[in-house]
Amino acid sequence: MKALRNYLDKIKPNFEEGGKLAMFRSVFEGFETFLFVPNATSKSGVHIHDSVDSKRTMTIVIFALLPALLFGMYNTGYQHNLAIGTDPGFWMTFIYGFLAVLPKIIVSYVVGLGIEFAVAQVKKEEIQEGFLVSGILIPMIVPIDTPLWMIAVATAFAVVFAKEVFGGTGYNVFNVALVTRAFLFFAYPAAMSGDQVFVRTTDTFGLGAGTVVDGFSGATPLGQIAIASKDMIGSFQSVDVLGNPLTTWDMFLGLIPGSIGETSVLAILIGAVILLFTGVASWKTMFSVFVGGAVSVLIFNMVGTTVSMSVSPVDHLFLGGFAFGAVFMATDPVTSARTETGKYIYGFLVGAMAIIIRALNPGYPEGMMLAILLMNTFAPLIDYYVVEGNINRRLKRAIK
Repeated sequence: MKALRNYLDKIKPNFEEGGKLAMFRSVFEGFETFLFVPNATSKSGVHIHDSVDSKRTMTIVIFALLPALLFGMYNTGYQHNLAIGTDPGFWMTFIYGFLAVLPKIIVSYVVGLGIEFAVAQVKKEEIQEGFLVSGILIPMIVPIDTPLWMIAVATAFAVVFAKEVFGGTGYNVFNVALVTRAFLFFAYPAAMSGDQVFVRTTDTFGLGAGTVVDGFSGATPLGQIAIASKDMIGSFQSVDVLGNPLTTWDMFLGLIPGSIGETSVLAILIGAVILLFTGVASWKTMFSVFVGGAVSVLIFNMVGTTVSMSVSPVDHLFLGGFAFGAVFMATDPVTSARTETGKYIYGFLVGAMAIIIRALNPGYPEGMMLAILLMNTFAPLIDYYVVEGNINRRLKRAIK
């Protein structure tokens, strides 16, 4: 690391003002501060100094996402093998999924970071690091067979219109990754509604054995719930791509069809522990999302006019992107509520709204994406009234 530090110090003058590569100063600064903690300090005023800047925070979130991402790669291969009736072993299954997911990650980062680099150069500002997390979130919340060009277009749209036009990292109102998925959902609803099975069944890489199935179709567990008839209330059972019953344990482990990084509650919980242990995410928001979801499910269970209303709280919270949204999306410090009381309110409403959308809108059985984007809009309002409430209570105490 010392040799790398010395090399960066040696070439740094080329990127300073007046250097032959001065036009790429923002790019150099971005890579330098990603590799090393900046050693520059403020000369005046009162400041808090530590090594945990936004890049380090983003890096922790990426580490927290890795369990879900790695499991998603394995599950991609597993669902493929299950559909074609073969079992090449753990490593071949994982490699298949890895090769299927990797291009999506590359496209997401190349497009998103490319735009951020270009904007930083035009504005002559430092590169903002918010896309470090968004770049890995985007591939994790889309179906495995989403074309790369769709991801590129949606990513470009989200970075420009949901982030840069608001001023960049820290100023965006909506979660950038979810805006990417929302763009795909509204532009290509048949592929992104959340009810179609997400199984790559064409043996693109020549790693599978047995019969290759091209164009396999079916429904995810949430899709099956949405289209189930009323006479199945109390007896409904979700099934896998071969028609075998899915248990709650299957849903917890994540060996079910779904978006790449959203299926394994176990992997997501590991990520949650990392975020909470490091203090990066708020447990109040996470906890409130699950409470809000559970309360809504219990209320719908008392009505029970459809299968979706009759599904148990555990199954609802384990299926789709509920757990992933609660841990990694709802806790986004930029777009969620920031007051301590507001975090409880915001999280509860996210969870409640997600279940309401699932139960009352069979055309969109997922719900979590729209719930978070909706509450992103109301987060500032929630914080405003929480602050106003605190001010009024203090004024009343002062008068007494």
